[in-house]
Amino acid sequence: MCSESRIYAVAKSGIRLSDTSCTDPASKDPSLQSSYPAFVTYTSLIYKNMTTPVYTTLKGVSIRAHNSIYLLMNVSLFPTHEYEVIVNVYICLPAVSMASMTSESDYAIPPDAYSTDTECSEPEQKLPKTCCSSSDDGKSEPMEKSGYLLKMVKTWKKTWKRRWFVLKDGELLYYKSPSDVIRKPQGQIEVNATSSIARGEGKQVLQVLTGKRVYYLKADSPNLLEEWLRVLQSVLRVKAASPLFTQPDIRPGMKGLLIKVKHGYSKRVWCALIGKTLYYFRSQEDKFPLGQIKLWEARVEEVDRSRDSDDDLMACGRGLQVAAFTIAIHPQEQGPTYLLIESRHEKDSWLYHLSVAAGTTVGKVGTEFEQLVGKLFQLDGDANSQIWRHPVLCFSKEALSSPLTTLPSQALQTEAVKLFKPSTYHVSLAQSALQVCLAHPELQNEFFCQLIKQTRKRQPHGHPGPLQGWQFLALCVGLFLPQHPFLWLLQVHLKRHGETEVGKYAIYCQRSMERTQQKGERQSRPSRMEILSILLRNPYHHSLPFSVPVHFLNNTYQVVSFDASTTVDEFQCRLNQDTGMRKTGLSGFSLYTDDPTGRELEHCLQGGIKICDIISKWEQSSKEQHTGKSENTRTVRLTYKNRLYFSLQVRGESERERLLLAYQTNEAIVAGHFPVNKELALEMAALLAQVEFGDFERPFSASGSAQTKSNQTLKQVLDRFYPKHYRRTTTEEQLRQLLQRLSTRWASLRGRSSSECVRIYLTVARKWPFFGAKLFEAGSITPSPELSGRVWLAVHEDGISVLEHNSIKLLVSHSYKNLMTFGGCKQDFMLVVGQSISTNASKDKPTEKHLFAMDASKIREITLLISSYINSAHQQKAAAHHLSAPALMVAQPITLKSKELRSKSPPALGRPSKAPTLL
Repeated sequence: MCSESRIYAVAKSGIRLSDTSCTDPASKDPSLQSSYPAFVTYTSLIYKNMTTPVYTTLKGVSIRAHNSIYLLMNVSLFPTHEYEVIVNVYICLPAVSMASMTSESDYAIPPDAYSTDTECSEPEQKLPKTCCSSSDDGKSEPMEKSGYLLKMVKTWKKTWKRRWFVLKDGELLYYKSPSDVIRKPQGQIEVNATSSIARGEGKQVLQVLTGKRVYYLKADSPNLLEEWLRVLQSVLRVKAASPLFTQPDIRPGMKGLLIKVKHGYSKRVWCALIGKTLYYFRSQEDKFPLGQIKLWEARVEEVDRSRDSDDDLMACGRGLQVAAFTIAIHPQEQGPTYLLIESRHEKDSWLYHLSVAAGTTVGKVGTEFEQLVGKLFQLDGDANSQIWRHPVLCFSKEALSSPLTTLPSQALQTEAVKLFKPSTYHVSLAQSALQVCLAHPELQNEFFCQLIKQTRKRQPHGHPGPLQGWQFLALCVGLFLPQHPFLWLLQVHLKRHGETEVGKYAIYCQRSMERTQQKGERQSRPSRMEILSILLRNPYHHSLPFSVPVHFLNNTYQVVSFDASTTVDEFQCRLNQDTGMRKTGLSGFSLYTDDPTGRELEHCLQGGIKICDIISKWEQSSKEQHTGKSENTRTVRLTYKNRLYFSLQVRGESERERLLLAYQTNEAIVAGHFPVNKELALEMAALLAQVEFGDFERPFSASGSAQTKSNQTLKQVLDRFYPKHYRRTTTEEQLRQLLQRLSTRWASLRGRSSSECVRIYLTVARKWPFFGAKLFEAGSITPSPELSGRVWLAVHEDGISVLEHNSIKLLVSHSYKNLMTFGGCKQDFMLVVGQSISTNASKDKPTEKHLFAMDASKIREITLLISSYINSAHQQKAAAHHLSAPALMVAQPITLKSKELRSKSPPALGRPSKAPTLL
């Protein structure tokens, strides 16, 4: 019998465990269950929220549940860390806030109950519910409305149902009646930039097209129809044109709580200056503005109250007593709006930024540095202007006595002066200075102005400043960028020095600046690796100045280059190109980091996070863990391995993917997470020995040093490829016999290529129905005749299965379509399922709740993995709609019915095999 046929024959009865338990005693070591502050710190980078997430399924999509569920279930396991990087975007179910249940709801009084012509002078007691937004023609446009409309419902026939509609914060919600607004709405109609509002066919009919479907609404009168049309179209215009919605990550030039006065009425509002528009909100948490003021070519000035006689302003006497300073905004063809501000520093800062946005007093407000920049801007940066040689704009060896820019507080002004270092730049200084700027974005303009000043000399032709200043600037542009007009100043500065001796740095800064504009700002200070690469490696020689090795499970690695703005998605794309692997969505591979505390944990990295932020946070967490000890020399370790396995994607596997899958399966076998008996485990170890070392050089009976070397190689193969629990109780004589049997099987594979052995290995491994599943060890808490004690939770493409701990036999399976809720519940993992698939399933209960005791990090990992499988299946189903009818039939996913059904799947789809299989 040939070796391949022998292996398949062994596999027929070999995919099961012997009586030897595969439990690793170390897994029960209580010392491994301890928590680490640095672990929490680093995990907060990988996951947005440090609470264990809870998900629900809705129409085939995994959706993160509303925060109120966390409050009810008390699932918070870790404190939220100060610095966070958003890596997961969750769809939130519409829900009423907890505050609205305990206090008077915003919806309790219909918005139309108040006049839209004026604003209330005491918003704390009586806020107007229909708010106005100033349009281009100066007229007031309502942005909120509520009232009854008839909504067309399509059942077996078209009918109209009367519903109470509320348009608030840019969302159109509907309820059965006004008294239900404190409860969860019956539904929501999307009103965004892609929606369209038009008159429908028939009298008083309104048509809302959202891209997904068409809604038909009918008003009670023509006048009400016109009102709804007008207010909905106003909201659409704001959402289509406003950077608040077109660029949700944009950073305001100024923001803060101010008193706004107009038409004699005052209101305390949260203001945000974005571009050339001032938006104002009820509170800092609101996403949709109450209104906006277009600033371009408006007149902005400070009001001298001692000589002011404006009736609107003087009518608001109570507000004047609270705030000491007033700024007046006079938009074209509109009445003035007044902003009341409490502190001088805030007033100066608002006056400068509003004036720059208006463009009418450039060069006349702000600090001396800001006024000079404004004059240069008016001259379009004329290279021959003497302003460029002004001492304030050029290199100085003296420390600053005051900031170069206008800042809104004395504390920020003090910090700004500390940032200025005339000549010394090194790693720790760079990290601390940039960390301060990330923590206080108001200082970012100031820091860039200082760097521009320190990289300019007063000599003619714009001689460059110290090289270290240019290196610091090269670091800075990869993290964040200044705002107008300082961004314009930076662009002109880099362009002027493009042909000097430091021109290479200037060109690098230009390239890095463009990338930061495309990919957004960073979340963390530069790592030591990043700073040393800029200081020592001349980054201008490389379009991608940084590089790091990515490790694979077969003990090989691939060095991948990246820049300061490279995201995980871009990094993986480059890695796939370099290694000949498919896109991540097809291969199911993901990038992982080790844990900075040294704990046996891995963190899966989501696509939007930046590689440099990951390395920086890893360094910080590792440093915190080793405080007071000798300098830590550990560096982050990146690993690339399979996370999501889809049987339908087997056909397109590359050779590298198959090789890495084989080694990942070996890890599961060695750890006892894969059901193979001793005989099959030996056969599979021999296959990987042939892959790793090639032909077995000498028979076991050789003598002398050759035999010693052969013995060492065989022991190495056992250590790496043979299950630990089978070796745990082996005697010396048994070990000698095991080595001899291994050498015989390895020798029988002589002449087999690596790809052949990998093919055989995966063909055998795929005979197990749960190949590709991720196993999590757990303790069953819910009393059940089927589930008791320690079990394995196997997460795979079709659902989640519970396996017996010792034999890894199937106990019960839950398909994703029956999964209702899953995630953390207090200190445990929770599954709420509908009809379960089991040999002894109870049909009496419509739903079942199962609790499993698990380590907190594993609860988070399994929850996110299940969510990824559900959403990936949904995306594949959506993509299948674009296929032709025959292709659609082939692309339907296989649903798990039972263990037997899964075992009927072809073990190596699309790969011919001459050997016998289980089929």
